[in-house]
Amino acid sequence: MKGLYCQLTEANEDMKFVFQDKEFVSSVGDHYVKIQVKVCAFSPVNTKLLMELKLQEDFLPIGREVAGVVLEVGPKVSFFKPNDEVVGILPLDCKESGLSNTLLVHEHSLVTKPENVSWVNAAGTIRDGLRAYMALHTHSHVSAGTTVLVMEGASPFGTIVVQLAQNRGAKVISTVDNLEDKIYLEGLRPTVGIRQPLVARVINLSDGKVDLVDSCLEETGGLGVNIVVDCGVQLYSKEDEPAVKRHLPHKHDILSLLAVAGHWVTTEENLQLDPPDSQFLFHKGATISFLNEEVWQLSNMQQGKYLHILKDVMEKLSTGTFRPQLDEPIPIYEATVAMEMVQKKQVKKKQVVRL
Repeated sequence: MKGLYCQLTEANEDMKFVFQDKEFVSSVGDHYVKIQVKVCAFSPVNTKLLMELKLQEDFLPIGREVAGVVLEVGPKVSFFKPNDEVVGILPLDCKESGLSNTLLVHEHSLVTKPENVSWVNAAGTIRDGLRAYMALHTHSHVSAGTTVLVMEGASPFGTIVVQLAQNRGAKVISTVDNLEDKIYLEGLRPTVGIRQPLVARVINLSDGKVDLVDSCLEETGGLGVNIVVDCGVQLYSKEDEPAVKRHLPHKHDILSLLAVAGHWVTTEENLQLDPPDSQFLFHKGATISFLNEEVWQLSNMQQGKYLHILKDVMEKLSTGTFRPQLDEPIPIYEATVAMEMVQKKQVKKKQVVRL
């Protein structure tokens, strides 16, 4: 069966995305579900993680966020039946591309899609919704009265974090790096209840005239921010950082704006703290957590909690609490170009392919 796969160069740096025919196992195993894929969403491939887990192959399957219709179920499947509409995230060790007409998926990787949620919204939100729940509940325990700083809140992930934090009663501050994103965030309103902006303050860092730390301390009366969710940080001086990171805040800025007992949830897997940084955190009684949504796929000890989160993401989509930042669905013949842009982080909205 034909699907989209990633082929690495010898240097494991450049990627080439190609369509390949792979053998399809027609028999449905005990706990497996055969689905017809309707929509597949794209996220960057973490080749470093796959290499460390020894899951590296000549051709890596692309497209792990899928939504579709159940065609057939295995003899021991208890969650689904034929014609059910489902959505889920394929496992890290899955050999098949999500950009295939049909897939065999373990039932514990899927949840039911609500009838009033579109295929595009379901597949395009499932992963960012999981990450948002991890950032605000698994790692930092957001609650009413807390202040949350969301870096790049107009991104697909940032938008979901903003909406979840506000739904939990938190005061949200967000950064942007252009005027268009600032206008977008300032226009976000809840679908129900009081029609106040979701973001209390939008900090535009594009012109370099606004200081992030001063703005956050001003907004919190000098107390600092309770929770910070970043999208990467600068580790060195601006001149030593690659161009793609120069718009990000420096790690010292994040440490400086944290409140006492604050939580910093970071997506920076190579974060390095010097002894003075650690001492600063110690004095504040603050903590740092690393956001890696793949941990759910690497351990099945909390499978029930994982599925509960996915179900809650779908529920919030069905009630309008989550309104994702999605691009228009693209046809399958444009998938290779779209995935190249996703991998290079050259897109601002979530890319989804309609099959």
